[in-house]
Amino acid sequence: MRRVIARHLVPALALAAWLAQPAPARAGDPPPAGGATTTAAAQQPAAAADDDLEPQPAQPDFSVINLPTTLRLPNHSLAFRVTHRFTRALNQGSFRESLGDAFGLDSGAQIGLELRFAPFRGAQIGVYRTNDKTVQFFGSYNVLQQHDRVPVGLSVVGSVEGTGNFKDSYSPAIGASVSRTFGKVAAVYAVPLWINNTNALPKDLVESNNTFAVGLGARVQVAKGLYLAAETSPRAGGFKGGVNQNFSSFQDGKTLTSFAIEKQVGGHVFQINFSNGFATTPANIARGTAPGKTSWYLGFNISRKFY
Repeated sequence: MRRVIARHLVPALALAAWLAQPAPARAGDPPPAGGATTTAAAQQPAAAADDDLEPQPAQPDFSVINLPTTLRLPNHSLAFRVTHRFTRALNQGSFRESLGDAFGLDSGAQIGLELRFAPFRGAQIGVYRTNDKTVQFFGSYNVLQQHDRVPVGLSVVGSVEGTGNFKDSYSPAIGASVSRTFGKVAAVYAVPLWINNTNALPKDLVESNNTFAVGLGARVQVAKGLYLAAETSPRAGGFKGGVNQNFSSFQDGKTLTSFAIEKQVGGHVFQINFSNGFATTPANIARGTAPGKTSWYLGFNISRKFY
């Protein structure tokens, strides 16, 4: 049943979005009856409904690097994203060896494909799959939009991811994304998340199988359409990842931290990022990176808005 849902979700969302698009106005079509005043009044509700179509310079994308933003997807619209993390550490071996491997470009990669859709105003649903066969279904609903009387934006977010093409281990997550934008220049985010089933080790060896993480992110526009971004996801409670040591004690995994530079070109956002791990889903981020020496990995995100 799960395979059937995953197989048919993407084309079903695309078909629904296509069917929902209004027919474009044709040259020679008569203007609406009632003159200019009536036309302007009739267009007022439509203009309000199209607020989500307006560019948001401080929030150019639906993610910082991995963390969700509060950017709204216009009703019945689609967005697509590719994530790519090279699995060879930049600081593995000598500089000459790293240069010979094109700084990781010759290595394997963790690749993910994401499609999201807005079934109604303020809501988003989507599916994300990585090439390690992890499938994540996610959704969000925008509760608050920042304006003169409301200092922050707020979206409720939730997801469930499963390994083995959504057939094996399941990790649901629920939380929120809280944003504060500063004009057209910058945005900061706090993303508290509770994630279940983050412990891959036997449950009788650890105190908790859940993780409470508080993601923190920021994006700054340094030139028109050019941004710097950073995020980190410290674990505030519960299981904090790590490795098995003599089957009796554990070390906490390091917090996943990422930095990026990105460029917005029309409906595309191109991002090059550097992270101390290559996790991109909530459960894998909550598990952290390996303890010990910090390794850094090159990656990129490419997103496309279809509206």
